[in-house]
This record gives sequence, structure tokens and C-alpha cells, in this order.
Amino acid sequence: MLTGELGDTPLIGFAGAPFTLASYLVEGGPSRNHEHTKALMYGDPQLWDDLLDRLAEITSAFLKVQIEAGASAVQLFDSWVGALAPADYRRSVMPASVKVFDAVAGYGVPRIHFGVGTGELLGLMGEAGADVVGVDWRVPLDEAVRRVGPGKALQGNLDPAVLFSSREAVEAKTDEVLAAAKGLEGHVFNLGHGVLPTTDPDALTRLVEYVHTHTAV
Repeated sequence: MLTGELGDTPLIGFAGAPFTLASYLVEGGPSRNHEHTKALMYGDPQLWDDLLDRLAEITSAFLKVQIEAGASAVQLFDSWVGALAPADYRRSVMPASVKVFDAVAGYGVPRIHFGVGTGELLGLMGEAGADVVGVDWRVPLDEAVRRVGPGKALQGNLDPAVLFSSREAVEAKTDEVLAAAKGLEGHVFNLGHGVLPTTDPDALTRLVEYVHTHTAV
């Protein structure tokens, strides 16, 4: 229905990544420290692996349905994985993320891997199989591209809180992101995290128009 309404405008499909879904299941909601999630991961690694593998299967099926319905790209959201150290990510999370990206690779649509507070994980997130790695506002794009390595595009990384400032401040910070993105193998302009709930929708509209105007070729 959406792709029919949008016409030539691309639609991005999305799904929660296995670790983030597992955290919501184990914690019962958002968590600051993810202590119960980590306790399961460390204390019963076989159960943890079984849980993430099952979630990877469900997520893969969900993304496949979206692609088959017309999604032009898909994004895997791992909003909470920044709570992990790189070694724990590689052992306990990365295999499930790899399974999801591999499952949709044959469709030929761009695959985006998104996280928050994942500066120390950027390289591993790229290894998991995404074509595009999301970068939040904490890591400059030039440092992010060094960590991710060649062959990947970056997505980001305007601080969403900037949208509460003046129009001039928003445009100045946007210019900084666009300038930092010049010369990258690929860049998708975006916020470095989701839209904050009380954001003025008009501020988002102005931001999109500004980026389109200043990146038109």
C-alpha cells in the first residue's frame, strides 16, 4: 500500500536486530544497564545463542516480506548493542546479525546497520554484512570511515537535539556533516539517532529541504 502511494519515492523497510529484541524480551522494556540481558548472555550462553538465532530467523522473515512488498532498502536497528564490549559483540551477537544480513543478501537491496553509542563496534558492524553503517553524532565521520574500513557507505550523523535550536544553528551543523561526508565512498545523510518525540515536524521538513538543496547535482 505504501509503495503504491509513494510512487518513485523509495521506502526503507526496517526491523529490530536480534540483540535489541532480546533485550526488550529479557528486560521487559527499555533498560539503562541491560543487567538482566547481560546476565543471561554471560550465564547461559547456549540459551542466549538459541534465543538470538530464533530472533534472527523471525527478523529475516520480516525483512523479506518488506522487500517483497516493495521496500527499496532495509535497515536493521540495534539500538541497545552499544552497551556491549567488542569481544562480547563478536562472540554473542554478531553471528545472529550476520544471519539476518545473509538472509536478505540475494534481493540486491541496500542493507543498513544502525546502532547508538556503537563507536567501538563500527568495524564489527560493518563486518556483519551491511552495505551501509550508521554513525551517531559521537563519532566524526572521518574517524568512522577509518573504523569501518573500505567498501561501505556511512549513514548519519546529525545530533537530533540540534533540531530544537534555531534554524541558523541547524543549517550550520548540517553543513558540518555534509562537509565531513565529502570524499566518502558513500553517505546517506540522517540523524545520528531517531527523531526525539517532541521534535517539531516542520523542523524535519526544513532539514530535508535544506539537504536536498545543498546536495543537488
